[in-house]
Amino acid sequence: MFLYLSKLLPLFFYPLGLACVSLVVALVTLWKRPRIATIAITVALTLLLFCSNAWLAKSMVRSLEWQNFPPAPMPSAEAIVVLGGATKSGFPPRPTVDLSESGDRVIYAAQLYRQKKAPIIILSGGRIDWRGGGSPESADMANVLTSIGIPSEAIVQEPDSLNTYQNAINVRKILESRGIRQVLLVTSAMHMPRSLKIFQRQGINVIAAPTDFLVSQGELQELGSTPKAAILNLLPDTENLHQFTTALKEYIGTFVYRLRGWL
Repeated sequence: MFLYLSKLLPLFFYPLGLACVSLVVALVTLWKRPRIATIAITVALTLLLFCSNAWLAKSMVRSLEWQNFPPAPMPSAEAIVVLGGATKSGFPPRPTVDLSESGDRVIYAAQLYRQKKAPIIILSGGRIDWRGGGSPESADMANVLTSIGIPSEAIVQEPDSLNTYQNAINVRKILESRGIRQVLLVTSAMHMPRSLKIFQRQGINVIAAPTDFLVSQGELQELGSTPKAAILNLLPDTENLHQFTTALKEYIGTFVYRLRGWL
């Protein structure tokens, strides 16, 4: 039930969800209470315009992504841990498993393995049956890795976890059973601050190995590089709204996890 509510309730805190609620309120009150309807429409429009401009969206993303940069050079460890959220099930018409926007996690893990940064890759992630179903994400990630030449004997799957807290709990059991004390944690840069704290709370010696950075120094410089660019980046854009919402999701997740004592 917590998992279901954790996916459902935050929708009412995200810009698009709040805008939809405001528009419903406006529709209901339009004839009898036009003032309330006007306020509700104004709130919806303000949310969408404010949260879908590049200036705010990229600032939100940067505030999370730039907390943990990959060490240079990347140190060696005893295992590479990759968190789920990087694949789409191989349902037709897909010819095989697809990588999502976060698929950089799988590719980066393969690169680290080939650089001999660790002898095994632990893939952590199940699949929520009411969100598409299919094979566990750990199995999908394993299929991708073996298809690009990573030996199957170097891969350990953890197919049961459905959120980041369960990732840490289940991975800790694997590490304890194998006597592993230090790992490279691979996940998206925006997801890394929360993931790192959760794994550290479980007593795991973690080295952050973030990837999938959505905001770079060059992109930030381009925002206001010219007066035209500065104005255009104020205009609403669905990708900016998505990035803002994803960053907000991380902040809400951190707050909820802290309340539950998981951080």
